[in-house]
Amino acid sequence: MKKLRMGIIGVGGIAQGRHIPAFLQLQDRVELTAVNDMNQERAEEVAEKFSIPHVFSNYHDLFKEVDAVTICTPNKFHAEISIAALAAGVHVLCEKPMAMTAEECERMVEASKKAGKLLSIGYHYRYTEAGQTAKRAVLNNEIGDPLVTRVQALRRRKVPGWGVFTNKELQGGGSLIDFGCHMLDLAIWLLGDPEPAEVMGTTYNRLSKSPNQINDWGAFDHETFEVDDHVTAYITFENGISLQFECSWAANIKEDAIHLSISGADGGMNVYPFELYQPKLGIMMESTAKAEHNETAAGHVQAENFVNSCLGEAELVVKPEQAMKVSKIIEAIYQSSETGTSVRLR
Repeated sequence: MKKLRMGIIGVGGIAQGRHIPAFLQLQDRVELTAVNDMNQERAEEVAEKFSIPHVFSNYHDLFKEVDAVTICTPNKFHAEISIAALAAGVHVLCEKPMAMTAEECERMVEASKKAGKLLSIGYHYRYTEAGQTAKRAVLNNEIGDPLVTRVQALRRRKVPGWGVFTNKELQGGGSLIDFGCHMLDLAIWLLGDPEPAEVMGTTYNRLSKSPNQINDWGAFDHETFEVDDHVTAYITFENGISLQFECSWAANIKEDAIHLSISGADGGMNVYPFELYQPKLGIMMESTAKAEHNETAAGHVQAENFVNSCLGEAELVVKPEQAMKVSKIIEAIYQSSETGTSVRLR
């Protein structure tokens, strides 16, 4: 069986913690061939740690030795590297979010079509057991037509104090573009990929501008903090569905909260944990499945789907046109907060 030659661009925490271990579990189908990082010393250390044979200082040289790449760089470089890889005839798995702007996303999609190569985005919440169970329930018409969706991605005082997470120039945003995007993507996927119509959003960063910091995830400079740490939005879609959204890195709440529920015409559904609520026999029936939110396991399934799709044995679960829709909504939330008005999307 032919093995997919995989390169890793950007060898920081997400590469070492999720993607490389996942690909190592698929050694019958994929071979980790090369790495590249702006920090050459770190690239060499990671290559030695995981027995990856080649280290390239220039990612264009890496493209010549691989069939596919996984891009784990800061968000600013997602579009540039993805487009270059696709033009070189290389399949791309790019970490979320897809890019810094909707326009960059469009150029990535066009590059994928022109090259005839696969492009997928690392929205791994779709691969969680609970997410997959919820998708089956929707496809089985367990809740009927979706009407109202509620999404929360809330962390209690957990601003990531490492890396470049709070650097607006490199990341483009904070809690929304880093954490909230996962739940937005999962919700839109469960809803059947509807077209967004209008977005009203508000972003905050007052929580992290205070000098009196309590933060569980490392220290950061409150004086230079310039990204969002709390976001709310109300999103409507062309088919009439509405979505209430809230995300935060630093909420003043009792405990972290990940919530996604959908109220439909014939029933309701909660994703984490997975539960169904259906009016039957004149009473409200509840059914619960033991479906979990395991990000490590989801990362493995994501890697398997991408590898098998590159080898022509599967279909991508996360398609670039879908991921681009998430980026358009994120962009509209930021725009709405800046202008104080709702944003209509074509």
